[in-house]
Amino acid sequence: MPVYDLYLESGPKKRKTMVHVLDLLGCVATGPTTEEALAATPAAIRAYRRFLHRRGEVIDPEAPFETRVAVHLTEGAWLGNGSPYIAFAPDFDPLTQEETERLVVRLRWLIDELAEWADTQSPEQLDAPPVAGSRTNRAILLHVLGAQGPSLAAALAGAPGFSRLHSAAERGEIPLPVALVRAGEMVEARIQLVPPERRNDVREITGRAYTLRKALRRMIEHDWEHLAELSRHPSSPQL
Repeated sequence: MPVYDLYLESGPKKRKTMVHVLDLLGCVATGPTTEEALAATPAAIRAYRRFLHRRGEVIDPEAPFETRVAVHLTEGAWLGNGSPYIAFAPDFDPLTQEETERLVVRLRWLIDELAEWADTQSPEQLDAPPVAGSRTNRAILLHVLGAQGPSLAAALAGAPGFSRLHSAAERGEIPLPVALVRAGEMVEARIQLVPPERRNDVREITGRAYTLRKALRRMIEHDWEHLAELSRHPSSPQL
């Protein structure tokens, strides 16, 4: 039976918490307290495994599993929200070409899932009043689109074109589904430019460390987090 190590981030009072399941890269769970985030984690793992299985990854979504807390960070900035400043020890593990390709595919699956769903929504549905504590569907999708470039830029010393794409989608010059798919293509193209000998570089920016593995982790997690958020809305994608 697999045992998933959990990497937690929260404030010192263990309020808003994000759980990262790094053995199932991209899977996260959140909660207003550490206790609630941990309680939500098994359902998040099952939903994420169903998503991977549906998209073609070889994984049994119903197989039993166990979890254990490996790390709980309570000091740092923006904790509990998927802090871009955190680097867990596995973020420095070497990336092979095969794993890089697999993670890029996983990221594209999530972007495609969001784009395919967005394409089924009318303007009225995208701009419908949000559920309590959330945002409109359009605002969430624009937020996802706008987040594709910054993580790559930090790890790879630049990721041009993403801000321009986001601004064009925001102004309505490019339909959101098209912009999302284009962003996925740009991510893939940018990563393909990384020479194998530079794939595992560690960049230091104002005392914080960034790697391509960390960038991919956070991008996949972020897209999954907001796909899960949308799944709680009316006319939502199903996880």
